[in-house]
Amino acid sequence: MPDSSPWDDIAVPGFDFNVRQVAGETAVPCFWGRDVGGACLFIVELEGDHAAQYRKNAVTVNGIDIDLRAGDRGQQRLVLALERQVDRDLFEGLCRTLASSLEHAADSASSLAVSMAHIRRWKTFLSGRSQHLSADEVRGLYAEIIFLLELINWQTSSTAAVDAWLGPERSHQDFIFGNTAVEIKSLSGTERTTVRISSEDQLESLNDALFLRIYRLSSLADVAGARSLNEIVTAVHARLGEADAVEAFDRKLVAYGYAPLPDYDQPHFVVSDVRSYRVSNGFPRLMRSQLPTGIASVAYDIRLEMIAPYECDGAAIFGED
Repeated sequence: MPDSSPWDDIAVPGFDFNVRQVAGETAVPCFWGRDVGGACLFIVELEGDHAAQYRKNAVTVNGIDIDLRAGDRGQQRLVLALERQVDRDLFEGLCRTLASSLEHAADSASSLAVSMAHIRRWKTFLSGRSQHLSADEVRGLYAEIIFLLELINWQTSSTAAVDAWLGPERSHQDFIFGNTAVEIKSLSGTERTTVRISSEDQLESLNDALFLRIYRLSSLADVAGARSLNEIVTAVHARLGEADAVEAFDRKLVAYGYAPLPDYDQPHFVVSDVRSYRVSNGFPRLMRSQLPTGIASVAYDIRLEMIAPYECDGAAIFGED
């Protein structure tokens, strides 16, 4: 996370709280704030009485105090207060994405509804132990989500597509559906012509069909269609029509170590190349079932030119060859 935050230049008040309005065109005024205890606040200012709506949709989140308070001249304020400074980067991510969501609200009532739904979804992220993903991990997660979007296009059920994504659960392969297993790899646009296999289990499967799918990702912010990790996660949310699928997807993101932090607004990727390989007899690989006794935790690189004979049409993964 950056060293600075929106609360750094807000003084701790002697009473009540000090605020600074959030930049942007939100449907209702939003503010960064500090209270007398120095806690970081995010405040959504609402017109009218929304107590009944708030009670109906109330949500509790560990580490964040959420309250609807009376304001001035018939106003109410939804106040989010961070209880633990160690979680400030996650809280900032929640607040920034909430402010972005409020750009699409129509009025105070819809702003409160959007806020409560947003907080409820973020509860999943805040309940996990998110970590700062490395550049390689960002690229790897991006590639897996690209394939998930392809699988959503192919599957009749978005829940089934999300259930097939097993990478966050440290399965041997990243996706298993039907009797097909798929291992996903990513390469940078200028990376070497080898791919790293991180264990003796990744290219061995009990399923009838096993594929290796490699995405070459180029960081090209100005190219049409380039998206950040946060943007492609948002794209998946837009495609998941089933509430159970959305919840399962968010849980898997948490297991991966992801939360929608501002850090992941960059870089922007485009898929510059996709290659699919059928892992069959003769494919160069190391497998647990064939390792000498006493050998374990194997990692190795495969030269892409050596597996060219096994390349197949990507449609074969979905049984369309």
